[in-house]
Amino acid sequence: MASVLMWCRPAVIPIWAAPVGGAVLVVVIGSIAVDTAASALGDVAAPLMFLALAVPLAVALDDIGVFAALAAAVDGGRHLVAWLWLLAAAVVITFNLDAAVVLLTPLYIRIARRHGLDAEALAFQPALLACLASGVLPVSNLTNLIVAEQFELGVVDFVTHLALPSIVATGVGFVAYRRTFHLAPRCDGVDEPADARALRRGLPIVAFVLVGFTVGDVVGVDAWVVALVALAWATLIVRRVRWRTVPAEAIAITAGLVVLVTAAVPHLDLDRWFAGDTALDDVRTVGAAAALSNVTNNLPTALAAAGSIDDPDRAWPILIGTNIGSVFVMTASLSTLLWRATAARSDVVVTPQRWSTVALRVGAPALLLAAVTHLLLGR
Repeated sequence: MASVLMWCRPAVIPIWAAPVGGAVLVVVIGSIAVDTAASALGDVAAPLMFLALAVPLAVALDDIGVFAALAAAVDGGRHLVAWLWLLAAAVVITFNLDAAVVLLTPLYIRIARRHGLDAEALAFQPALLACLASGVLPVSNLTNLIVAEQFELGVVDFVTHLALPSIVATGVGFVAYRRTFHLAPRCDGVDEPADARALRRGLPIVAFVLVGFTVGDVVGVDAWVVALVALAWATLIVRRVRWRTVPAEAIAITAGLVVLVTAAVPHLDLDRWFAGDTALDDVRTVGAAAALSNVTNNLPTALAAAGSIDDPDRAWPILIGTNIGSVFVMTASLSTLLWRATAARSDVVVTPQRWSTVALRVGAPALLLAAVTHLLLGR
């Protein structure tokens, strides 16, 4: 109900009012204990703290001029769009989806404007791939880490079960993306000279963020700590922090949905949706995980679904549903909410309706064929 009210509301009511109001209500009426709600929020505290720091970090890097300088260094070429798609997929897989959204979105917008391309179209790439390509490694997505920690799964397990479905989703997604956006230069573009000084000051911070995300996952350093250090570093250079860019709306929406999902889980009989051992059970699990992610958010969905199963083999269809299947609604993934705020800072404003229109065209065939690939692999 809260998700429906977010989109079907008077314009004067903020989008976060329904999930936050609903969360407060279920606590007040006793549907969920205060301690239980606090524990649920504690489970997502780290990603929410990262979300609070990531946009100011991207803005600080833009103030340094690193995105403009990198865009100026990129050659257009015939296959620019395809190479950018592959780069975004590689960053999502190797580092994580948040790194891709925060660092590539403003870069791709700059590249689009420099070459006279549709800025919105290129901006969509990191956000779409944050869903389609984030199943290959445990570090690629927080949902992967949640499941990996519960069932003691490693890199080999993820590559064996999810690499091929993710590659299929990425490839099918690109074909659908090109059919959705007919990218051709619309003007002569913007001639911006590469700023070598900006690269010298900004690229070490970018490298620190990318390495920090990867190594941090291994040694137990949260992504928000890496983002905080990087933001402090960038602040020393630009001498200001734009705290008004903190995506408070996205944080409030996610926090409210987490509490609501936690309150609803005891009444949902999740075992019957996520348990089983047949191909039909896998199809049902993918669909249920995708549906619950889009009605709420994929983080609480992953937490609830993983807690309802004992067999680690059931984790793979759950992750296909929570990762790839969370692409359809803007609130279904933290990365998409983060992307929306990051893109808006570069004057690319995407409404939830516009997001879903594009995501359905690109994500539906990608999810379908990824699920089929998983079934053909023998689950």
